Amino acid sequence: MERLLELQNVILEMIAKGEALERTGTRLCLEVEKLVPGAICSVLTVDSHGLLHPLAGPSLPSAYSAALDGIATGPRVGSCGTAAFSRTPVTVTDIATDDRWTDFRHLALPLGLRACWSSPILDAHGAPVGTFAFYYRECRGPTPAEEEIVGYCVHLGVIAIERDQRVLDRERRAYTDALTGLANRAAFEAALGQLPCTVPEAWAIFVVDLDNLKVVNDTFGHHTGDCLLRIASERISNAVWPDRCFRIGGDEFAVIVQSASMLQAPEEAAEHILATLRTPSDCAGHVVVPRATIGGALLAEDDRTAERVRQNADFALYHAKESGRGGFIRYWPGIGTSITRRLTAIRDVDEALRDNRIEAHYQPIVLLETRQVVGLEALCRMRVGDRVLPAAAFHEATTDAHVAHELTARMMALIAADVRHWLDLGIPFKHVGINVSSADMHGSVDRVLEAAFAAEGVPLQHVILEVTESVYMGQGSRIVQSAVEALRAKGLRVALDDFGTGFASLTHLLTVPVDIIKIDKSFVDRLAPGDPSEAIIEGLIRIAGKLDIRVVAEGIETEAQARHLASLGCLLGQGYLFSRPVDRDATTALLMGR
Repeated sequence: MERLLELQNVILEMIAKGEALERTGTRLCLEVEKLVPGAICSVLTVDSHGLLHPLAGPSLPSAYSAALDGIATGPRVGSCGTAAFSRTPVTVTDIATDDRWTDFRHLALPLGLRACWSSPILDAHGAPVGTFAFYYRECRGPTPAEEEIVGYCVHLGVIAIERDQRVLDRERRAYTDALTGLANRAAFEAALGQLPCTVPEAWAIFVVDLDNLKVVNDTFGHHTGDCLLRIASERISNAVWPDRCFRIGGDEFAVIVQSASMLQAPEEAAEHILATLRTPSDCAGHVVVPRATIGGALLAEDDRTAERVRQNADFALYHAKESGRGGFIRYWPGIGTSITRRLTAIRDVDEALRDNRIEAHYQPIVLLETRQVVGLEALCRMRVGDRVLPAAAFHEATTDAHVAHELTARMMALIAADVRHWLDLGIPFKHVGINVSSADMHGSVDRVLEAAFAAEGVPLQHVILEVTESVYMGQGSRIVQSAVEALRAKGLRVALDDFGTGFASLTHLLTVPVDIIKIDKSFVDRLAPGDPSEAIIEGLIRIAGKLDIRVVAEGIETEAQARHLASLGCLLGQGYLFSRPVDRDATTALLMGR
């Protein structure tokens, strides 16, 4: 009895310390074999499908244990398989003649095993989770003392196996996405840590981003959005099988690509995923078509870690989303540089906004004939130490919608305060041009403007919104043009900036007119008698006059340019000839003097 208590304490201590189930089972067998000389112990587990798996049998040949792996329990499956199936102990005193060993005696008899007594290990619900067996080298059954020992062993076995199952279940939940059933981000991180980085192009990572989850959530509700995610996860998994698919974020999936066919033709593999996704589906009564964008990266010779490949795939996805959703971009070395530069600009501007280092500088717009200041263009500047950076130095940050909105809101607040200051000084101030981005025009720029100027008590008649030609006629132009119409309907004036630098079309001015056209500096630089720029500027001035649109020539740097423009009928201009962009105090002095 004392030795049984010692055995129990040893095994319970191993279970309490979280020792691996296999080590615990092996120790149990070895300790019991000391108590019962001549007996050979074996512990098998039974999975949820009723299949046997060897756990411990230190005195049995490994080949014998391996031969039992994956065998289904049943009424004629040796001693252990039958005990698990019947949920009662099974004693076979002669393996050579017992029908239950017909299909397995060829494994046992050559090893000198003549008898086998097996007891099922049942969980709290009475389901088999394992077996504990004694093999004998002679034909016999268990003694009463052996039955007492096995009673202890079965009790310890169920404690150890159930604890292991709880641990595995927690791990399974920790590594499984509850909504889709896919492996989750934690599982993805763990899988990355196991990938070797020694053979270039041995594996790849695809990052798949659903394009329309937010639209579906906003339009039909999150229940439909969840349905979309489940459908997408199943389709991506099927499209990439046998490779592994993970859900790593709200609408983002990752695939670790290791199959030769996908590695040889990653573009075709990505297109197969996209095509598989595009089939319409019924989600809670709504027809939804999953759409996605994919970025991919293969392990390269200089990739020392899997995390580097994952970052490259993220860069590729980022670029794919920027250049047009719905396709696949494969990483190339230069892509990381441009994206890193953009992300750095976003970070720098975000920090400048928090530190109040964004400033408004102003460049005057003058009557070419008299040089009288009739307006200003507000220009965004960022202070970095003793330096003041122009907007061109951090322009890439404005492609981020959040940063663009924050910059615009800050600039409008600064400009409104400055205009209030000039009006309070009694300066007959006319108007200030404020540049707005594509993100602003797709958002609520009118409300931001109205709030900023209302806070300072400045009428909106002093404001002109400047939209670059690339924004006005670029991607999403219909939305921008509708926004222009809405702004002008509220009485705000709109200027088309940098005219002539992109794909200018005068027909747009007929359908959605603006109040001012600003001729780009590139035309002014080339201005000379007989040059095509002269004819273009002159023709534009005449057309604008007929449409009641004012024209401002930008980038004037010489008196000759100013005189030539005036001779062509241009009334307004701005440029270094009159003043560089300057801060509020210098602008105040300029306004007071002119």
